[in-house]
Amino acid sequence: MTSQPSDAQPPGGRSDAELLALHVAGDPDAFGELFARHRDRLWAVALRTMGNPDDAADGLQEGMIAAFRRAGSFRGEAAVTTWLHRVVVNACLDRLRAMKVRRAEALPDDLEERADRGSLLSSTAAELDPAEVTVADERRRMVIEALRTLTPDQRAALVLVDMEGFSVAEAAVMLDVAEGTVKSRCSRGRARLAPLLGVLAPTPLPATDDAGNPSGTADVRSSGSPRGPPV
Repeated sequence: MTSQPSDAQPPGGRSDAELLALHVAGDPDAFGELFARHRDRLWAVALRTMGNPDDAADGLQEGMIAAFRRAGSFRGEAAVTTWLHRVVVNACLDRLRAMKVRRAEALPDDLEERADRGSLLSSTAAELDPAEVTVADERRRMVIEALRTLTPDQRAALVLVDMEGFSVAEAAVMLDVAEGTVKSRCSRGRARLAPLLGVLAPTPLPATDDAGNPSGTADVRSSGSPRGPPV
């Protein structure tokens, strides 16, 4: 999973930095275009960090209001998208700390498809049969329940690095902490999640020999065993 380009610019379009500069200069539409470009990913980060749609919407709104008002303070030391994520994540963490939220409702089922990030939680219902949908829903519920056990700081670090695919360096900029702090938070978060999510790990297939038999066994038919049907 890779992060987005440092200064997203669609073919024939204006770059993030250009849109932000136009907004600061007074263009009434530039910031809306910039937000629309990154809306899905910012929304996914807010949802995963907050844990429920209502609080995520408030966190995203507060973050974007802050970005709108403080755009003039952007110095270009990081990519615009990194700066936007930093503002939104910080707004969400501020809400979590103020509310002391540790448990919340499950994320919307279609979040991962809208964000198109292909993470642990993603599965397109249209591609699954009813039984698979049930299994996917249960896996999603278990992952969300596990995420709720993390501290807000650990959850934010894991969301950015493990689920959104940002590098440790990028996450450090967004969270305004040292890279070592991000690594530590991710490590502690993973250690906490491991026993909770171990059941989701795929069961390894048994080893087989060249004939496809389980290791240590023989093909009963080729060995002449009476247990096998005649060939």
